[in-house]
Amino acid sequence: MDKPQWGYWCECWTEDLSEDQPTLRASFDAYSAPQADRWVAVALRTISPALDPDASEEAWEWLYDGRIETRRALLRSEPCTVTITQADTRITWTIRPALFLPLAHRQAANLPSCAYDFKPRPSY
Repeated sequence: MDKPQWGYWCECWTEDLSEDQPTLRASFDAYSAPQADRWVAVALRTISPALDPDASEEAWEWLYDGRIETRRALLRSEPCTVTITQADTRITWTIRPALFLPLAHRQAANLPSCAYDFKPRPSY
């Protein structure tokens, strides 16, 4: 990738409802709307057998009905959120449009002198 590219930044957060701070569990850079919503769908299908009946119903409701609306919103470049609650834990997936910038190519750059001081560890 040598030019900026549009895509979607995806995150999965969990929150213990008895505490204040959510915890970031995973993130993913998707380069298409189908790839972004597929990331959420795979996660929901994977965890659904372990969810209580209400949370499982929330998950499958999104998989059957909500996923279509999510995809449409992403194609309109709108951010989306999918949330299920299991007992005292809220799990939230967020998908936001993002512009991914290319990283600087290091081969043509002059590295600082300390970069050449690195000595690899011998393999045993």
